[in-house]
Amino acid sequence: MTTTQREPYPFVTKVIDLFGDWLKQRRELSELMGCAADPGELGRVARDLNVTPADLEMLVRQGSDGANELPYALTALGIDEAAVWRAEPALLRDMERVCSFCTHKRRCHQELAAGTAATNYVEYCGNADTIDMVRFKS
Repeated sequence: MTTTQREPYPFVTKVIDLFGDWLKQRRELSELMGCAADPGELGRVARDLNVTPADLEMLVRQGSDGANELPYALTALGIDEAAVWRAEPALLRDMERVCSFCTHKRRCHQELAAGTAATNYVEYCGNADTIDMVRFKS
Protein backbone atom coordinates (compact mmCIF):
# COMPACT_ATOMS: atom_id res chain seq x y z
CA MET A 1 0.00 0.00 0.00
CA THR A 2 1.39 3.37 -0.98
CA THR A 3 0.63 6.49 0.92
CA THR A 4 0.45 9.88 -0.64
CA GLN A 5 2.47 12.59 1.07
CA ARG A 6 0.30 15.63 1.63
CA GLU A 7 1.01 18.98 3.18
CA PRO A 8 -1.08 19.16 6.34
CA TYR A 9 -1.88 22.87 5.93
CA PRO A 10 -1.32 24.05 2.34
CA PHE A 11 -2.94 27.44 2.95
CA VAL A 12 -0.71 28.14 5.94
CA THR A 13 2.34 27.05 3.95
CA LYS A 14 1.36 29.41 1.11
CA VAL A 15 0.90 32.32 3.53
CA ILE A 16 4.29 31.64 5.12
CA ASP A 17 5.95 31.51 1.69
CA LEU A 18 4.29 34.78 0.63
CA PHE A 19 5.34 36.45 3.87
CA GLY A 20 8.91 35.21 3.38
CA ASP A 21 8.96 36.64 -0.15
CA TRP A 22 7.62 39.95 1.16
CA LEU A 23 10.30 40.09 3.85
CA LYS A 24 13.02 39.38 1.30
CA GLN A 25 11.74 42.19 -0.92
CA ARG A 26 11.62 44.58 2.06
CA ARG A 27 15.25 43.71 2.91
CA GLU A 28 16.32 44.33 -0.68
CA LEU A 29 14.48 47.65 -0.71
CA SER A 30 15.99 48.61 2.64
CA GLU A 31 19.47 47.80 1.31
CA LEU A 32 18.82 49.95 -1.75
CA MET A 33 17.55 52.79 0.39
CA GLY A 34 20.77 52.50 2.39
CA CYS A 35 22.61 53.15 -0.85
CA ALA A 36 20.22 56.00 -1.58
CA ALA A 37 21.56 57.80 1.48
CA ASP A 38 24.68 58.22 -0.64
CA PRO A 39 23.39 59.41 -4.03
CA GLY A 40 26.80 58.79 -5.56
CA GLU A 41 26.69 55.11 -4.59
CA LEU A 42 23.15 54.65 -5.90
CA GLY A 43 24.18 56.30 -9.15
CA ARG A 44 27.21 54.00 -9.47
CA VAL A 45 25.09 50.88 -8.92
CA ALA A 46 22.52 52.12 -11.44
CA ARG A 47 25.23 52.88 -14.02
CA ASP A 48 26.75 49.43 -13.49
CA LEU A 49 23.35 47.94 -14.31
CA ASN A 50 22.76 50.40 -17.17
CA VAL A 51 19.55 51.80 -15.64
CA THR A 52 18.57 55.11 -14.11
CA PRO A 53 18.49 55.42 -10.30
CA ALA A 54 14.68 55.72 -10.51
CA ASP A 55 14.50 52.53 -12.61
CA LEU A 56 16.77 50.76 -10.14
CA GLU A 57 14.48 51.65 -7.26
CA MET A 58 11.44 50.49 -9.22
CA LEU A 59 13.14 47.20 -10.15
CA VAL A 60 13.88 46.51 -6.49
CA ARG A 61 10.27 47.32 -5.59
CA GLN A 62 9.11 44.81 -8.24
CA GLY A 63 11.19 42.13 -6.54
CA SER A 64 13.36 39.38 -7.93
CA ASP A 65 10.36 37.72 -9.60
CA GLY A 66 9.51 40.77 -11.71
CA ALA A 67 10.54 39.19 -15.01
CA ASN A 68 9.55 35.59 -14.36
CA GLU A 69 7.30 35.53 -17.41
CA LEU A 70 10.05 36.31 -19.91
CA PRO A 71 11.62 32.82 -20.15
CA TYR A 72 8.19 31.25 -20.65
CA ALA A 73 7.26 33.82 -23.28
CA LEU A 74 10.52 33.30 -25.15
CA THR A 75 10.01 29.54 -25.10
CA ALA A 76 6.42 29.94 -26.34
CA LEU A 77 7.76 32.06 -29.18
CA GLY A 78 10.45 29.57 -30.12
CA ILE A 79 13.33 31.76 -28.95
CA ASP A 80 16.34 30.18 -27.25
CA GLU A 81 16.97 32.38 -24.20
CA ALA A 82 20.49 30.96 -23.69
CA ALA A 83 21.41 31.78 -27.30
CA VAL A 84 20.18 35.37 -26.86
CA TRP A 85 22.19 35.60 -23.62
CA ARG A 86 25.35 34.40 -25.37
CA ALA A 87 24.88 36.68 -28.37
CA GLU A 88 23.50 39.82 -26.72
CA PRO A 89 23.42 39.77 -22.90
CA ALA A 90 22.63 43.50 -22.71
CA LEU A 91 19.59 42.98 -24.93
CA LEU A 92 18.28 40.19 -22.69
CA ARG A 93 18.85 42.34 -19.56
CA ASP A 94 16.87 45.14 -21.21
CA MET A 95 14.07 42.69 -22.04
CA GLU A 96 14.04 41.62 -18.37
CA ARG A 97 13.80 45.28 -17.32
CA VAL A 98 10.87 45.88 -19.68
CA CYS A 99 9.17 42.71 -18.45
CA SER A 100 9.65 43.78 -14.82
CA PHE A 101 7.86 47.08 -15.47
CA CYS A 102 5.02 45.44 -17.40
CA THR A 103 1.45 46.25 -16.42
CA HIS A 104 -0.04 43.38 -18.47
CA LYS A 105 1.20 40.44 -16.38
CA ARG A 106 -2.27 38.97 -15.89
CA ARG A 107 -2.89 38.86 -19.62
CA CYS A 108 0.58 37.45 -20.22
CA HIS A 109 -0.11 34.63 -17.74
CA GLN A 110 -3.46 33.92 -19.37
CA GLU A 111 -2.00 33.87 -22.89
CA LEU A 112 0.88 31.63 -21.82
CA ALA A 113 -1.51 29.23 -20.07
CA ALA A 114 -3.86 29.15 -23.05
CA GLY A 115 -1.02 28.64 -25.52
CA THR A 116 -1.94 31.81 -27.41
CA ALA A 117 1.03 34.00 -26.44
CA ALA A 118 2.84 33.38 -29.73
CA THR A 119 -0.16 34.71 -31.64
CA ASN A 120 -1.22 37.61 -29.43
CA TYR A 121 1.93 38.96 -27.70
CA VAL A 122 2.10 41.96 -30.07
CA GLU A 123 -1.14 43.24 -28.52
CA TYR A 124 0.21 43.59 -24.97
CA CYS A 125 3.93 42.81 -24.67
CA GLY A 126 6.32 45.72 -24.17
CA ASN A 127 9.04 43.54 -25.65
CA ALA A 128 7.12 42.81 -28.86
CA ASP A 129 9.40 44.86 -31.14
CA THR A 130 12.53 43.36 -29.59
CA ILE A 131 11.06 39.86 -29.83
CA ASP A 132 10.27 40.43 -33.50
CA MET A 133 13.83 41.60 -34.10
CA VAL A 134 15.26 38.52 -32.34
CA ARG A 135 12.92 36.19 -34.23
CA PHE A 136 13.86 37.83 -37.53
CA LYS A 137 17.58 37.35 -36.82
CA SER A 138 17.22 33.64 -36.07
